[in-house]
Amino acid sequence: MDMDSHKARASAWFRTLRDRIFASFEAIEADSAEVPVLPGAPDSPGRFETRDWIRSDPSGQPGGGGTMGIMKGRVFEKVGVNISTVHGTFPEDFARTIPGAAEDPRFFATGISLVAHMANPNVPAVHMNTRFLVTTRCWFGGGADLNPALPRAEDTADFHAAFKATCDAHGADHWDRFSKWCETYFFIPHRNRARGVGGIFYDYLECPDDAVFEANFAFTRAVGETFVEVFPRIVRRRMAEPWDEAARLALLRYRGLYAEFNLVYDRGTVFGLRTGGNTDAILMSLPPEARWD
Repeated sequence: MDMDSHKARASAWFRTLRDRIFASFEAIEADSAEVPVLPGAPDSPGRFETRDWIRSDPSGQPGGGGTMGIMKGRVFEKVGVNISTVHGTFPEDFARTIPGAAEDPRFFATGISLVAHMANPNVPAVHMNTRFLVTTRCWFGGGADLNPALPRAEDTADFHAAFKATCDAHGADHWDRFSKWCETYFFIPHRNRARGVGGIFYDYLECPDDAVFEANFAFTRAVGETFVEVFPRIVRRRMAEPWDEAARLALLRYRGLYAEFNLVYDRGTVFGLRTGGNTDAILMSLPPEARWD
């Protein structure tokens, strides 16, 4: 396989997807003049601010880097959209946990990660990420899941239907496998409950040859396309709905649950911290405010 080409194409796609998400979310902010807002919310629509970061590999060699994108607006209380392309050598103990790295600890990873925490409790939070990793093996992973403090059956059904259609177009078993994997992965054992209402999660979608790479890359692109289509529609459906202090309290308590999962169980958090990633970018998934009472 022409691995250099595959790496470059995957990295370029994640950047393109990031730019489209920026545009979509900023367009929502531009339409926020009539929505109820939090005290202290910006007077003008939010815009993304970006910051580049450089990674130093533990070997002492350059290790790639990425770009953080953060927006704090009227509809999006805090949304982070990060892209990264990193490479280097895994620490020995961590290499043993990664497919194909025990034999050779060198790695390459590129991807996009997004978490949106919304001001209006009626609008669900959301998480989406897709990635391409290379060791002595290579694979795609990622997914998207909806995380409402106040679940609405219509929103859940819409989100699930969109990703089911995408899965069905790319593999007969994809929806069954990846929706169940999402339910299992985003379950919080110490609370005995799910983090959200599901979606899809997939990992180790291996690419042993060019044909399989193309198929898995097409699926991963379709996951991004589906997210750009379905989540903004849900946001626009709910963002003007009124809320009260009881709803805001429910949201803040739910965010405590979200933070617990990301700090205790999330693989992406562990991967980023163990590979010398940018700490601020890794922890951008945490909400701006939460409660545990």
